[in-house]
Amino acid sequence: MSENNPFGAAMRHRLAWPLITLALLLVVNTVFNSSFLHIEWRDGHLYGSLIDILNRAAPLVLVSLGMTMVIATRGIDISVGAVVAIAAAVAAWMIGGSVAGTESRFPLPFALLGAIGVAALCGLWNGVLVAKVGMQPIIATLILMVAGRGIAQLITDGQIITIYYKPFFFLGGGYLFGLPFSVFIVAAVFAALYLAVTRTALGLFVQAVGINPTAARVAGVQARRLIIAAYAFCGVCAGIAGLLISSNVKSADGNNAGQLLELDAILAVTLGGTALTGGRFSLVGSVIGALIIQTLTYAIYSLGVPPEINLVVKAVVVFLVMLLQSPEFRAEVGVLVRRPGAQGVSS
Repeated sequence: MSENNPFGAAMRHRLAWPLITLALLLVVNTVFNSSFLHIEWRDGHLYGSLIDILNRAAPLVLVSLGMTMVIATRGIDISVGAVVAIAAAVAAWMIGGSVAGTESRFPLPFALLGAIGVAALCGLWNGVLVAKVGMQPIIATLILMVAGRGIAQLITDGQIITIYYKPFFFLGGGYLFGLPFSVFIVAAVFAALYLAVTRTALGLFVQAVGINPTAARVAGVQARRLIIAAYAFCGVCAGIAGLLISSNVKSADGNNAGQLLELDAILAVTLGGTALTGGRFSLVGSVIGALIIQTLTYAIYSLGVPPEINLVVKAVVVFLVMLLQSPEFRAEVGVLVRRPGAQGVSS
């Protein structure tokens, strides 16, 4: 009977628990903040807590999408936070400009492309170390994680660079058709990646490399090139996230920009159902995971949780969600629940 139960089949779907978790967080926020779901039109755009969550989640969603492709190929990238800082620093340096906010050292398109290009090179560096040199992914990306902060601070001369060029602010703080412009950037990156992995052979190649790289190479898949491309794409996503963050805060901080973002991205990807062992991945799940992290962060601050324990609360919630996602844990709990009844019948 359970096999024909639609509810049971739905609960076994890999996105079931992430969606339930997100819904519960929305309910919690609504219970403690009656205006949480309220959205209004103000100053030419939509305004409300949900809109704010979407806007602030955009950088994390981008980094999570890039991290998904890396993890799907049996890798990991813990340098994305440093790459965010590097991209923001490069953009701030190239924009420069006057306090009046009407001038830029380089044209804005060149500054944006320059920042994204440097981020792509960072990802390419990681990919070469992993695929060509043969380093363990966590060691290869740890090198850039440490050195990247130093590079970002060298670019900013150890200072927080304030950006005054107003057209740059639209990237992370502007609105289009009433919604944050960052949402459209995320949607464009997601759509391009989703079409690539579902409408071409890329998705199958990534799964093949993640499941068994040696067998994939024997089958003719260019595994090393695919791994390098995955890390380069992850770098691009981190670079765009750095632009959104620096545009939103109107500055570039080489020391603190993107701090711990790599950990939130890994959590988002795993919450979304992507296997850390490679092969199985879900882009939609990663987006939901990023929204869970941001909604949880919003709930922690809105509920007045003391700052010194908010990371502990976040870790506990994520731990519980991951337990609920584990089929082995749910099966063990089911056995323990059924055992007293079974003993009563046998007696």
